[in-house]
Amino acid sequence: MRGAGAVVRRSPHGQPRPAGPAPGVSRLVAIVGATGTGKSELSLDLAGRLADVGTPAEIVNADAMQLYRGMDIGTAKLTPAERRGIPHHLIDVLDPIQEASVARYQAAARGVIDDVISRGATPILVGGSGLYVSSVVYDFRFPGTDDGIRSRLESELAAHGPGVLFERLVQRDPHAAEAIGPHNGRRIVRALEVIELTGEPFGAGLPDESGTWRPTVMIGLRLHREKLVRRLDERVQRMWEAGLVDEVAALRPAGFGTTAGRAIGYAQALRQLGGELDEADAIADTQALTRRYARRQVSWFGRARDTVWLEADDPDRADAAFAAVTS
Repeated sequence: MRGAGAVVRRSPHGQPRPAGPAPGVSRLVAIVGATGTGKSELSLDLAGRLADVGTPAEIVNADAMQLYRGMDIGTAKLTPAERRGIPHHLIDVLDPIQEASVARYQAAARGVIDDVISRGATPILVGGSGLYVSSVVYDFRFPGTDDGIRSRLESELAAHGPGVLFERLVQRDPHAAEAIGPHNGRRIVRALEVIELTGEPFGAGLPDESGTWRPTVMIGLRLHREKLVRRLDERVQRMWEAGLVDEVAALRPAGFGTTAGRAIGYAQALRQLGGELDEADAIADTQALTRRYARRQVSWFGRARDTVWLEADDPDRADAAFAAVTS
C-alpha cells in the first residue's frame, strides 16, 4: 500500500527527482542475511532515505544475542551514537543470566511493530537469527511444553552433550536437524520435545511461510562465499582486539545463562578466561563456528520466497532497498 501524497526523492548525487508516493506504514520491512553482510548499516541507510521522503522509520532488533545487556563487542551491536538518532527497539532488554525465548520475543516484537505503525512510522526488522525473524514475519503458533519431557531431555543433554540428541533428531526430523545444526543443544531439546509431545515432525511447528503476519518487504543481503569468509575471520580478530575478553570478564561475576553463555565468541572467551583455551585457539574456534553459523543462515534465509536479494558489497544497495520498499 502507498500513501496518497507525492514526494520528492533524492538521486545518488543528492539531486531531487520525481517519485511516486511514499510507502504506507502498514507494511513491515525485514532486512536479513548472514552475519557480517552489513544488515545494520543498510537498515540505517534505508531509514534515512525513508525519512527524507517523509516516512519516519524505526528499527526492531531480530538478533537474539543483541537482546542482552553488556554483550556488545561480540554481537557487533551499534552504540547509541552509531544509530544516527533512529529509534532502535529490543536491544539490551535481558541480562546475560536470563534465557531468551522465541515465543516471548515474538510477542514483544509484534507489539513493538504495532506500536511503531500506530505512530505513523515504518518498522524495519533487522537481524540474522532466522527463527526469530520468521516467528515475527510468518504465521507461527508455538506448540505447548511438557516439563517432564523437557527435564528428561535436558538431563540427557547435560550427561552426553548434543551429539546423541542430534542424531535422534536426524532420524525423526531431518529437515529440522538441518535447520538447527548439531551444536545448539537447547533448540535440539525443544525440537525433540515437540516431536514427542505432538507425534509430528518439529517442522510442522516451524513458521508457515505461505503467508505473512503483515504485508512484508523482505530484503536479503548476500556476499560471495570467499569474501564472506574473509570478512568473518577479520571480524572475529577485531572482536578480540576490541576487548571481547575484557567485556566477558566484566560480565562473568553476574553470571551467564545457557543461551548467552553458549553465544559464539562469548563461550570461547569464557574458556580462555578459564584457562581451557589460549587466545589463538579461542579466536580460531570462534572463526570456525562463525563460518558454520553463517552457512546455516544462508540456508535458512535462502528458503524465503519473494526476498529481494542485494549484493552486500554493492555501493548502490541502499538505493535498491529503497526502490524495493517504495515500489
